[in-house]
Amino acid sequence: MANTLSGSLFKKMVTNGAINLKNNHQEINHLNVFPVPDGDTGTNMQMTMMAGIKEVNNLNSKSIVDVSKILSRGLLMGARGNSGVILSQFFRGVYSEIAKIKNGSATVDEFITALVGGYQMAYRAVMTPVEGTILTVVREAAEQVLRERKNLRSIEDVLQCYLTQAKVSLDRTPDLLPVLKQAGVVDSGGAGFIKIIEGMLLAAQGQLLALEQEQVVEHHHEEGFQGRNIENVDIQFGYCTEFIVKLHNQEDFDQDNLRNILLSMGDSLVLVQDEELVKVHVHTNQPGVAITLGQKYGDLQTMKVENMRIQHEGVVQSLGHDHNHEAEEKLDFQPVKKEKTTYGVIAVCFGDGIKQAFKELGVDYIIDGGQTMNPPTEEFVKAVEAVNAENVIILPNNSNVILSAEQTVNLCEGTNVRVLKTKSIGQGYASLMVFDSTRELDDNLESMSEIISNMKTAELTYAVRDTEMNGVKIKNGDFIGIQGKNILVSLPDRISAIKELLAKTIDENSEIVTVFFGKDVSENEAKLVKGYIQELNEDLEIEMINGKQDIYAYIIAVE
Repeated sequence: MANTLSGSLFKKMVTNGAINLKNNHQEINHLNVFPVPDGDTGTNMQMTMMAGIKEVNNLNSKSIVDVSKILSRGLLMGARGNSGVILSQFFRGVYSEIAKIKNGSATVDEFITALVGGYQMAYRAVMTPVEGTILTVVREAAEQVLRERKNLRSIEDVLQCYLTQAKVSLDRTPDLLPVLKQAGVVDSGGAGFIKIIEGMLLAAQGQLLALEQEQVVEHHHEEGFQGRNIENVDIQFGYCTEFIVKLHNQEDFDQDNLRNILLSMGDSLVLVQDEELVKVHVHTNQPGVAITLGQKYGDLQTMKVENMRIQHEGVVQSLGHDHNHEAEEKLDFQPVKKEKTTYGVIAVCFGDGIKQAFKELGVDYIIDGGQTMNPPTEEFVKAVEAVNAENVIILPNNSNVILSAEQTVNLCEGTNVRVLKTKSIGQGYASLMVFDSTRELDDNLESMSEIISNMKTAELTYAVRDTEMNGVKIKNGDFIGIQGKNILVSLPDRISAIKELLAKTIDENSEIVTVFFGKDVSENEAKLVKGYIQELNEDLEIEMINGKQDIYAYIIAVE
């Protein structure tokens, strides 16, 4: 029974927790409230944890202060989705208390204080905390540990008490959040968090887990990947170079100078400073020079150089076989603007047609993702660096991406980053209609916000399980029409379902309707839908866009 928590043990605990979550993340995904095929809480949380563990495993220090600090930073940069951001903030709160420790290990009392700091920081990360979520689980578990403090003599005792209450709190989440009770599930974020704590407790007890072999799942990537002529891609800057430097003197570090030099040497630059640590990612033909430039300011902590031309050849050879998302991302570079501009607009989109439509409305940088893959905070930092603008507006276009995007505001010094809280592709697209690069930032944000507050959006997808929501009985395989947080329609026939959804979304006050139709919708079906919209209101201005998106047959924006 350990009565102190060393950095080595803490590293084993959080690694074990991450592995336990990864081994069980599909179970967490299935707890999605909406019976739609994009439940990704488990995926987001395990990818967030793995990003933190990757950084921790590169650290040689045995001090719990150093381990928790690097874990916190890795989680922040890798945070995906609301659950991932809240998880990263929990461990940031843990670090904020552990940072006060004078030696390399934490006592039982100090560990308890850190768990309390974790829940407090997690609550601060959310503007309007909702009970019945992961927040309730982390808070009530910590409060129970505080009540039992006198009876807890070891780190294992603390974790066992914490876990027991966390499970009780999770079981109560449907009583606190009616939408969970209606869907017949517990909170997915809380369930994922419990997997982490279970793994941490097992490590404290001496039981280390191994990653289970994942079943091969066929991933449906967006249409057009094989048609990008990637055999002919000219990779201008061939080495993906990453390193972390511990600064000798923070006051002597000239972030802008290093950024400008690296920009002149390559592209895809990400440069983030957090106290005395600086993390750099750049694509360049001179990796040794880039690393030496960083080393001028301090001691190298980690470094990695990969030859992307060799990786590219491997991807080309694999055409006709399985393609992984990571390879696709590496080839989908977006050029860095060398000259600083007044505005840069970043949008999160999925579907080649939707991406093209956003680009045509002036978006400078598209981050691939949204409904089926929430991008990490690091992707937003990279995008802000790439657009090289004084003012940057980010359109998350998904409620589960907003928190990750908002982390960028404090990470990108020297750039005025603002996040417009667009919760759907429809809102993002409509907001761009009133964006004007000649106007002041606040004026643009005001007019864009006004547009999204006065419009309706809806989507048509399919159900992945039987359930009942808001009085609508849903059967597995039905086409379901969603407006905001409500499922309005569930029918076995797609045409009937989209007609009913449109009838519930369009009224006599509607003026403009934009419809993005998906991969599985033919041009003839799209024409039929357009004709039906005209029957609903002959004065409507209608725009039909072949979005080529997966999962969502129709995405609708009504102004």
